[in-house]
Amino acid sequence: MTFSPELEAKFAKMIENYPPGRQKGALIPMLLYAQDEVGAVTGEVIDEIGRRLNVSRVEIEEVLGYYTMLTREPRGKYHLQICTNISCMLTGGEELFEHACKKLGVGNKGKTPDGRFSVEEVECLGACSWAPAMQVNYDFHYHMTPEKLDQLIDSLRKLQ
Repeated sequence: MTFSPELEAKFAKMIENYPPGRQKGALIPMLLYAQDEVGAVTGEVIDEIGRRLNVSRVEIEEVLGYYTMLTREPRGKYHLQICTNISCMLTGGEELFEHACKKLGVGNKGKTPDGRFSVEEVECLGACSWAPAMQVNYDFHYHMTPEKLDQLIDSLRKLQ
């Protein structure tokens, strides 16, 4: 399997940053970058990254089982992660999550039929001071309300 030339260069540089025998430390960032490019951590991605880092498939499967930001299923173009942990829950995070699901017609980890949006309830985004918080792909959105969420979704729908 080959990735884009840009990602291949990024992987090569990343692996060089680790001392010999310790390249395994690049596993999570490589999986994240591959997921961004391919859309999911597929079996082919697992095999390729495992080969490059000399990491067994079982070890990679363990990482996939632990880190919720890694997925084997393709997400929507805009992946909405809404925190419902304590700070966000106390300031409307659960209502925000329910509102997003209702507006988009999907459940937790669901994807709209057109593939543009997916929604996921997450434990913590590390933004408790700005609760309720959410992420769209890698962009944070703070002090969210259902009205702000509607505006955000509408603006994303207008993008290509």
